[in-house]
Amino acid sequence: MPYSGITQFVGREDDLERLHQQLQPGSPVAISAVSGMGGIGKTELALQYADQHLNLQTYPGGICWLRAREELGTQIVSFAQSCLDLSPPEDRELAAKVAYCWQHWQEGAVLVVLDDVQDYQDIQSFLPPPGPRFRVLLTTRLTLRSPVRNIEIKVLTETAVLELLRSLVKDGRIDQQINEAKQICKWLGYLPLALELVGRYLARKPDTSVATLWQRLQNKRLDAKALKDRETGMTASLGVTAAFELSWEGLSEAAQQLTGLLSLFALAEIPWELVEPCLPNWDAEELEELRDEKLVDWHLLQRTGKGLYQLHQLLREFFTAKRERMSVDGELKHAFCRVMTAVAKQLPYSPSKLQIKQFTPVIPHLKATVTTLHTRLTDADVIKQSTGIANFYEGQAAYKDAIHWSEHSLKIAKTRMGRNHPDTATSLNNLARLYYLQGRYAEAEPIYLESLLIREKQLGTDHLDVAASLNNLAEIYESRGRYAEAEPLYQKALKLRKAQLDEHHPDIAQSLNNLAHLYTMQERYADAEPLYQKALELRKTQLGERHPDTAQSLNNLAHLYTMQGRYLKAEPLYQKALEILAEELVENHPDVVSILNNMGRLYANQERYYEAKQSYQKALEILEEHFCNHPNQANILNNIGLLYASQGLFSEAEPLYQRALEILIQELGENHPYVAKALSNLGELYFCWGESQQNYYQTMNYRSQARNYYSQAHKTAKKSLGSTHPITKTINDTLRVIEEYLG
Repeated sequence: MPYSGITQFVGREDDLERLHQQLQPGSPVAISAVSGMGGIGKTELALQYADQHLNLQTYPGGICWLRAREELGTQIVSFAQSCLDLSPPEDRELAAKVAYCWQHWQEGAVLVVLDDVQDYQDIQSFLPPPGPRFRVLLTTRLTLRSPVRNIEIKVLTETAVLELLRSLVKDGRIDQQINEAKQICKWLGYLPLALELVGRYLARKPDTSVATLWQRLQNKRLDAKALKDRETGMTASLGVTAAFELSWEGLSEAAQQLTGLLSLFALAEIPWELVEPCLPNWDAEELEELRDEKLVDWHLLQRTGKGLYQLHQLLREFFTAKRERMSVDGELKHAFCRVMTAVAKQLPYSPSKLQIKQFTPVIPHLKATVTTLHTRLTDADVIKQSTGIANFYEGQAAYKDAIHWSEHSLKIAKTRMGRNHPDTATSLNNLARLYYLQGRYAEAEPIYLESLLIREKQLGTDHLDVAASLNNLAEIYESRGRYAEAEPLYQKALKLRKAQLDEHHPDIAQSLNNLAHLYTMQERYADAEPLYQKALELRKTQLGERHPDTAQSLNNLAHLYTMQGRYLKAEPLYQKALEILAEELVENHPDVVSILNNMGRLYANQERYYEAKQSYQKALEILEEHFCNHPNQANILNNIGLLYASQGLFSEAEPLYQRALEILIQELGENHPYVAKALSNLGELYFCWGESQQNYYQTMNYRSQARNYYSQAHKTAKKSLGSTHPITKTINDTLRVIEEYLG
């Protein structure tokens, strides 16, 4: 048997046990194969098994180790002559001599190992005869079928490869720079051969840090010295690239081109439905055969699920290097970009839950296109792809990722088209929207303004994109409590849309909905209701009964009914809206939070306190997990505080009110209507708290605190809403009553 060069065998205990179960006496399996990609550790596993059972004397008839790449029949005869003292007749053919050796082998169970089998047919005629005596173990890069039983081995776990590195590098460097060590393991795809090579490299270079090695690997990739220099004494006979080269040489030109195409995809699962259109002139069945019989069966490509395939990290690096030297490199890149561009055009602006699931496998490959092949895309296509990725993440409320890709789109637009191009304005608008959805209104406003100015200058003041910008800017003004500034913008956007669009267009429904929402915030309920009703009707007709925008209209109308005390009409609308969003959107979507919060308010107004708290808490949990100090979080804290206060639980309500006030001042500024409302809530809390006291002086103390909060609320309301606004008047009336109590 060959010499095992490893110092510690790790991570293959389960594989050894599987091998033992297949080969033990009494097992119906006579031929087992350890299969896997080059460098995975097939030979080492077979060697460890053979060595272990040599010591255990499991095979009294002997263990015969044969190199399948060399002349197999000659090796068998030579082994029998030298180790078993057999003398096959000289006048027979080689196959007959081999048969003689098997027939006259010494007594007892025998293990025959054939290392590195390239073709089962090449070895089949030399295998021992069927029967209980002989157990055959093959190692191969192929996936063999009946009568062979395969044990396919995978890459090691991170824990196992770190243990392997520590066994080779004994001076503590691995744990001293554990993060860099983990990065190396991940980049090498947890491939045992690669990890052993870099471990030995570090061991013989005690002054080289793990971080330095990581940098060298990043710079030189597969050409790094650490991956090429095989040491004497290793079980493996080749470095990483040389090991892969053996498989490469066995591929046809067509199969090699296919690997070149696959290397353009990201290091992620590859939907096969993306591969086929990249090679439109290839026969689909022949393409499948290349995939299955060459790449998958040779462990150069892994099938990970129905219609999904993936390359190993280092094989992808290897195939990339090969592709870059192919004459068809440019053609493959062009085809790949063409398909990815077509896919990007299918990405919806606001993806549903089903669409998110559908497009999730595609996203990594779109990212690869816009980051590594963007020079091969048109200006419009590269922006379309970046924006599509951002929209995909926005649909999941994954705003950090969405902002990253929106910023990427903006950077490309500015660089390739200029700061004043309409596409730059669109990218600015998209970025501002993401800030708006996060409650970062102060950051969103100047970006929306910049987008609006570009659109007005480049497209004209009557363009529909200008209408969209006016609508978006109005949303910011409304959210910041600047209602007087928001209304004319909403009105102008609606006017532009009505003039240029069909009267049933969804954008008109959006304008009606937003204007109604503003009126609701101003307590102009009579003005709001017909607009909400019209928006709902349009959305049902144009978008469908189950569309998320239809759910938004149902929620808004139900909220209006709640504010008017029309609870019986509100509740079924909330329930229907929530049912739609549960089907269509992710559970942490802002629209889901809005419905839960509004339902909580409905239940609280009906004194259904348990249901109210449940609804509020669920909404709050979503916000706290996915957002940081969002103004809506303050709104929900206020509502929970109000819930406690209405039950006389003043001490539980106070910290919630205070926290809500802090968030609102921090995020919206001191002069916002929401701040006025939060201050008046605290004022009401202290007044009611005082009325519950038995001690006169305590009552007066609480009333004094209530006056202070109502006084601040009145000043804030006057600044943000004006002295004639109903909310301002209500706060002022309450303040006067408290002052009368105080004398």
